[in-house]
Amino acid sequence: MAISIRKAKRINELPSYLFAEIDRRKRAALARGVDLIDLGVGDPDIPTSPKIVEKLMEGASKPVNHRYPNSAGLLEFRQAVADWYKRRFGVKLDPVKEVLSLIGSKEGIANMAVAFVDPGDLVLVPNPCYPVYHIGTSFCGGRNYFLPLTKENDFLPDLNAIPVELARQAKMLWINYPNNPTGAVAEKDFFAGVVEFAHRHNIIVCHDAAYTEMGFDGYRPMSFLEVDGAKEVGMEFHSLSKTFNMTGWRIGMAVGNHELVGALAQVKSNVDSGIFQAVQEAAIEALRLGDEIVEPSRKIFQERRDILVSGLRSAGIECEKPRATFYVWVSVPKGLTSAQFATRLLDEAGVVTTPGNGFGEAGEGYVRFTVCVDKKRLEEVTDRIRQVRF
Repeated sequence: MAISIRKAKRINELPSYLFAEIDRRKRAALARGVDLIDLGVGDPDIPTSPKIVEKLMEGASKPVNHRYPNSAGLLEFRQAVADWYKRRFGVKLDPVKEVLSLIGSKEGIANMAVAFVDPGDLVLVPNPCYPVYHIGTSFCGGRNYFLPLTKENDFLPDLNAIPVELARQAKMLWINYPNNPTGAVAEKDFFAGVVEFAHRHNIIVCHDAAYTEMGFDGYRPMSFLEVDGAKEVGMEFHSLSKTFNMTGWRIGMAVGNHELVGALAQVKSNVDSGIFQAVQEAAIEALRLGDEIVEPSRKIFQERRDILVSGLRSAGIECEKPRATFYVWVSVPKGLTSAQFATRLLDEAGVVTTPGNGFGEAGEGYVRFTVCVDKKRLEEVTDRIRQVRF
């Protein structure tokens, strides 16, 4: 007789992970024989550079790499990260104390709550947002206070609108620019305001900078750490996933304030055993090559962005042309909810998108498209949408 199995309360209270629900809907449509064009998940379809793959194969053949890696990451990898940050952003980092390897930035983002959030602690989270920000807080018994991102405020949080008593209670603030899901960008004045706010209220700032290398039309997004005083209050999470088309490789980095980086390293030393060293050696090569690899991808995604935005507008769908990321944040036609619009796109056009409310209540009224399919399929997307009456 089987035992009675009870999940932890934190699991039972967890909403369905956004992309898991999308996968369920996709499977059902595929079972019906629908030819789906998947613009739902931000997973680049451009293959990883052969130069990076060659380094992986070379590293995998070394017996030294077959043993446990250092959980903090190879010093050579952390040095490569520091060199890249200096070259790309002009930010100086100590590779020993201010750089930490991550098994993809998602892992590090979730573990920040383990390192810093006690039961009852308050965390400031943008809405809509990448769900891991608030899920990490919830897992650790913390409280999330959501900051709405609105079109009227260029999808930036209004820190001045936070009640003073809540700002005084807050332990941590999450920001993410260029932004997922809205595609919005932030400039130096905004980041400077974040630093001032954090100093005034003694708040840890966590900036998810995964999309800084996906800027278009010559735009080069900045690092939060470029602002004076940023390293005193916060840290930045970055990833090779979107930058170098390496989502499946699972490697990223946390950089910034040495105490914050050190605490996250303490967590990781207890819960994981680091990244396969051959992957780190391949990542060193990616960081060394930098724009040699990134620029061709940028051009491809920019062309796709232009095709999708132009096509959607010609179909009567309202959307802005993003300056960065490979997301297009699309306004839902009048009379429909986000979920209804996404469902009709799936059922009537065979196009998979992500309803904006899946990223938070403030995402209602929008649907997120990605440009992670080739341009011919994107042209087909707009042709299909034109056939649907909204």
